[in-house]
Amino acid sequence: MIRKSTIDRVINKALSNGADFAEIFAENTYSSTLNMNNRVIKQSIVGNDYGAGIRVFYGNSAIYAYTNDLSEQSLMKVAEAISKAQSSDTIIKPVEVEKEDVNSIHKFMQKHDDVSKQEKIEILTRADKAARNYDSLITEVDIRMMEKMQRVLIANSEGLYKEDERFYSRLYTTAIAEKNGEKQTGSDGPGSLQGFEFFRNLDVDKVGIEAARIAVTMINADYAPGGTFPVIIDNGFGGVIFHEACGHALETTSVAKGASVFADKLNQKIAHEAVTAIDDGTMPNTWGSIAIDDEGTPTQKTVLIENGILKSFMIDKLGGRKIGMKSTGSGRRQSYKFAPTSRMRNTFLAPGKYKLEDLIATVDYGIYAKKMGGGSVMPGTGNYNFSVAEGYIIRNGKIMEPVRGATLIGNGAETLHKISMVADNLALAPGMCGSVSGSVPTTVGQPAIRVDEIIVGGRKEQ
Repeated sequence: MIRKSTIDRVINKALSNGADFAEIFAENTYSSTLNMNNRVIKQSIVGNDYGAGIRVFYGNSAIYAYTNDLSEQSLMKVAEAISKAQSSDTIIKPVEVEKEDVNSIHKFMQKHDDVSKQEKIEILTRADKAARNYDSLITEVDIRMMEKMQRVLIANSEGLYKEDERFYSRLYTTAIAEKNGEKQTGSDGPGSLQGFEFFRNLDVDKVGIEAARIAVTMINADYAPGGTFPVIIDNGFGGVIFHEACGHALETTSVAKGASVFADKLNQKIAHEAVTAIDDGTMPNTWGSIAIDDEGTPTQKTVLIENGILKSFMIDKLGGRKIGMKSTGSGRRQSYKFAPTSRMRNTFLAPGKYKLEDLIATVDYGIYAKKMGGGSVMPGTGNYNFSVAEGYIIRNGKIMEPVRGATLIGNGAETLHKISMVADNLALAPGMCGSVSGSVPTTVGQPAIRVDEIIVGGRKEQ
C-alpha cells in the first residue's frame, strides 16, 4: 500500500518540529450494499475508498490530518503541515519501522468480490419469501446485504509497522405488518467478521421469519402499561442498554475528560455483585472483533466490571497517556478520515447461574422485554430511554399477553445497582456504534437480567 522507505520519511517529517509521537494509518476498503424492497432491487452500491491519516502527539495533545492521495509527495505534504501546527523543544529520533506479522485468529474463506450478483439476489429473495409466507399481515419487506473488505496499514515512530485485513458481512431484514390502518415493524440483522461464507452458512429463512414474527406479534398486541415495574430484559440485543448507558462512560474518550460518572470509581463498587461486564475483541469471527486495533495494538479481553467492582476502562493510546494507563487495544476509527479514540468491541454482561424461567418466576407484575429497540442516552448523565421492540406482560410469575409501545426510562449508573439476577443464556447481537471517531462495528450482548425497578413509559393504565 505504501513503501517502507516512504513510511520512514513521512514519520521523520511529522516529528521534525518537536512532536514526541507520530503515526500513519492507511487503508484500502471495498464496500457493497445490495437492497431489495418488496421483491425489487432498489439499490446496488459498490465503492472503493482509500487514503491515509497522519497523527502526532505533543504530550497529551494530538493533531490529525488526512489525504486520499497515497503518493509520497502528498503524504510528505500532510506530514509537514501537521508538524508546523505546533512545536516544542523535544527531539525524538524515530526507530526505523520493521514490518511485524499480525497473529489473527479470524478466518476469511470467500472474498465478497468473487461472488456473482445473482447469488446475492437469490439470498435476498429467500429472506423476502420467508417473511411474506409467515403471515398475510406482512405487507412490506426490506432486506439489505452489506459487505466490506478493509485492508489497513499502521506504522508509528515507536517502530511499529503492521498490516491487517477485515471482512464484514451482514444481512438486515425488516418486515412490516399492517392491520386496521396501523403498522408495526420487526427486524433481524445477523452479522459477522467473515467473508461471503457467512451468507452461505446463514439460515436465511430464519432471519426473514424472525423479522415477520416480531411485526405480527406486535400488530396484534395491546398497548403497554405505564408505571414503575420490575423488568426482565432478555439476552442478545438487550445489551444495548449497557452499551449506551454505561459502556460509553467506560471509554477514555469520556473518562480522560472527567465527563464520565465512573472516572474516579476504579476499584470501587459501581454495580450489584451479580454484574460482571466484559469488552472482548478476541472472539473468533465475531462482528465487533479485531486482530489489532486501529493503532496497531493487539486486541484483548478486558474485564470492565467484576462482581460489581469497576476493574478497567477501555483505553486507546492518547487516552492512556492522559490517565496514566496502558492501551487495552480499544483504539478504533471508521476510516482514515477519523483520528482513533477508545471504542467498544464485543461488550456484554457475563452469564450468571439462573435460568430465564427463574427470573420470570420472581415477578408478580412487570414487563418482559424479549427484544430491545433503539433509544437515546444523555452522555454526561447516563440518563436513557429505550423502546421495547417486543414486549410482554408478566403476571404471577408467567409470561402473558404481548404489549407494544413500551419505553424503558432510567439512569445507567443507577440501573447497574438494580440488576439483581443474571441468567445463563448469553447471546450477542451485532450493531453499528457512532462516536467521535465515526461509526464502527460493535457487538452488544447479555444473558437475561432482572432489573428490580425501571420506569416504563406506556399508554395504558395498569
